[in-house]
Amino acid sequence: MTVVIGFEGSANKIGVGIIRDGEVLSNPRRTYITPPGQGFLPGETAKHHRSVILTVLQEALDEAGLKAADIDCVAYTKGPGMGAPLVTVAIVARTVAQLWGKPLLGVNHCIGHIEMGRLITNSENPTVLYVSGGNTQVIAYSERRYRIFGETIDIAVGNCLDRFARVIKISNDPSPGYNIEQMAKKGTKYIELPYTVKGMDVSFSGILSYIEDAAHKLLSTSQCTPEDLCFSLQETVFAMLVEITERAMAHCGSQEVLIVGGVGCNLRLQEMMGVMCKERGARLFATDESFCIDNGAMIAQAGWEMFRSGHVTELSDSWITQRPSKMSLFLNRNRFEEIYHYMTCSPIDHLQ
Repeated sequence: MTVVIGFEGSANKIGVGIIRDGEVLSNPRRTYITPPGQGFLPGETAKHHRSVILTVLQEALDEAGLKAADIDCVAYTKGPGMGAPLVTVAIVARTVAQLWGKPLLGVNHCIGHIEMGRLITNSENPTVLYVSGGNTQVIAYSERRYRIFGETIDIAVGNCLDRFARVIKISNDPSPGYNIEQMAKKGTKYIELPYTVKGMDVSFSGILSYIEDAAHKLLSTSQCTPEDLCFSLQETVFAMLVEITERAMAHCGSQEVLIVGGVGCNLRLQEMMGVMCKERGARLFATDESFCIDNGAMIAQAGWEMFRSGHVTELSDSWITQRPSKMSLFLNRNRFEEIYHYMTCSPIDHLQ
């Protein structure tokens, strides 16, 4: 039996998870939360991660009932993500791997989300909608590799929601996206907003600029409520995502949709996607916040598959990359013996 520990810290979540042959043994995490109206800066986020990562590591081992000797491999998020938090986690993973005398594996964050989703939902060959604070992509498995069929051409949908939350001072606890979702449930008036779909791609910067400019005027003149704005924004951006997902499904002949990433736990997005799937006779797969939101177990799961394929990351290659230029996943005959290939750009930091 193969046991892999995974370290995730590409944004404001720091998590450590342990996987044993498809079983999640532990998955604790912490979230760096800033005051309303503020985002999280790389330096401050890294400082938060440094202050709690060893505590989270011990929690993961205790919860799993394991010791260092029981671990077969140490996996960490190599990228994409925020530079300073990624470096913090990579240094700890490197150190732990050397102290414990275990192999090290750098994992693509996006692949981690997809593989975790497939593990939890038991989906077979889904069209994947990957939506988070830093990424928005429609991905499908075609001709023996994952391919990106559509994506945002500017900012991610999660970033759009987060930045809108700052405009109307929505709390960041537990997350701005969650609080927008709860407020949207009370919205009754739809405010027409820009709807930008360009072929298989989407754009969120225009809708964000429009609602940032219009929000104060609409609210100050009582033309709508903050709840109405949350409702309108959600309905618009989610409709865009459903449209490009359905187009990718038609292209690939897929009958499954898997939603992953932090925004993927939004119940309204799942509901809208479910309606589309029902009309097509397709199935929708999604998870709750335990596995949608960044977590260590997803890195451990991707690392588990890589390790079983014979892959390890040499210490000299264990840097991080904020923006990998491309990701792909080749398939052997056995689905659980996949070989991961990354084409990475020059690292912003070489861990010393």
